[in-house]
Amino acid sequence: MVNAPPTLSIGLPVYNGEDFIAQALDSIQNQTFQDFEIIISDNASTDRTAEICKQYANKDSRISYSRSDKNLGAAWNYNRAFELATGKYFKWASHDDLCDPSYFNKCIDILEQDSSIVLCYANTTVINPAGELTSDYTEDLHLQSPKISERYRKFHQRFFEKYKCNAIFGIVRRDVLQETELIGHYEASDIVLLAELSLRGKVYEIPEHLFFRRDHPKMSGRANPTTESIAAWFDPTNTKKLITPMNRLLLEHVRSINRVPMSPLEKIRCLTSLVIFIRWKRRELTEETKQIVRVSAYRLSQRQARSS
Repeated sequence: MVNAPPTLSIGLPVYNGEDFIAQALDSIQNQTFQDFEIIISDNASTDRTAEICKQYANKDSRISYSRSDKNLGAAWNYNRAFELATGKYFKWASHDDLCDPSYFNKCIDILEQDSSIVLCYANTTVINPAGELTSDYTEDLHLQSPKISERYRKFHQRFFEKYKCNAIFGIVRRDVLQETELIGHYEASDIVLLAELSLRGKVYEIPEHLFFRRDHPKMSGRANPTTESIAAWFDPTNTKKLITPMNRLLLEHVRSINRVPMSPLEKIRCLTSLVIFIRWKRRELTEETKQIVRVSAYRLSQRQARSS
């Protein structure tokens, strides 16, 4: 007899997460909503992560553990966790964060009540390495307009004041997420993914602070302080490439608009909203464009020198 797929799949990508992963798994297991599977994708950890995960998997049949023999980058690992999912809904979980026991239940209740909502998440409280509450953070991504272009415009306006993307750890319809390109192999690809989800449906913010984001020295943003290091964190092959993150973001926003079915008028309105992004990142875009021109000119001169 084949078991029915769970309502919710939780993808937990991890690399060297021995300090906090047990707490993260406990937080998931302690949810009031229990019809879920946990998919742990280990990106070649070198600490005790494998040992801890296998202990949990041996005690709970809902937990599966897979491991790569080589570190293939965070983007690959996040996407691998999704590819193994079977549930109606999906949630990424970080190995160092926690959720209030009511988080899953409240999000799924919202999604079940309104099929036009593609993503539901709760607001964030920041915690320190010891798990102590330090500050609240309101996401302000409650995008409820029935018009695609209006949701998209408000999405980009929000980034004038706030940059964090904790909503990516909300609960999303798996069939909708499957239509996207998931987490891209470039910096801030979670922003592009959230933007595309706002194109595909409404985003619902639960005003309660039910998500606990841990701030610690080993978290990705602090452990990778340069453009080059964060690019390599997403994908190790980026170390061989010219990194222009803002130009890449602009390009990927355009591509996501073209992927989503909508009327020509709505598409024009969405593309027009990217003016907000260009204004927001105009200095970085200008400097990167100059860098592209310089590198292109140098490579051209090298080719000409070799051919002469």
